[in-house]
Amino acid sequence: MAVRTSIVDRWVECAWADHPVAIAALGAHLLVLRTSGSGDWLAWIGSAQRTDLYAAATGAVSAIGGLSAIAIAIYTTANGERLRAVRQRQRPGELRRTWRSLLQGTAWACALLLAALSLDRDGDPLSARFVFEYAMVFAALRFARFIWFFDKIMAISDADLAEEGSATVVPVRDPNWLLRGQRRYDRGGQPD
Repeated sequence: MAVRTSIVDRWVECAWADHPVAIAALGAHLLVLRTSGSGDWLAWIGSAQRTDLYAAATGAVSAIGGLSAIAIAIYTTANGERLRAVRQRQRPGELRRTWRSLLQGTAWACALLLAALSLDRDGDPLSARFVFEYAMVFAALRFARFIWFFDKIMAISDADLAEEGSATVVPVRDPNWLLRGQRRYDRGGQPD
């Protein structure tokens, strides 16, 4: 378990590593293309289809970027004791840098996708499809990082809520509620 934790800790601390990993993945794909002459899946489709794909990918990446902004809002409004301690005492600069990195990564991926969209022509003379591939690998790495980070922050927040809510009485659901609703539906929506 300690080895896994150490690897995850190093991965989390090195947001910059997403760039070389994406470049390495693209480089591996280019190497396969050059040596085997096959596997250029984006060259198999026409320019119109590729640009539609680029536009759809830009929308998806932008939507996920919007969700990350919502996640930041949730994080900043949570006020449990543990989360306050994390924000105040345990490297607040690193947390801010991580959130900023995730948002900047989304913006970078969108910019690359838009560049691929604008550069692609019939026959793809500028190889815009490879810009698209790099952007998608990079975005996937950043989204994995975002999901991991958000999960950890929410786990801290949930622990605070569970502790705060331990003395709270949970309301009891009326067991006949569903039956009354069914009867009302059967009578055409008229009250009991």
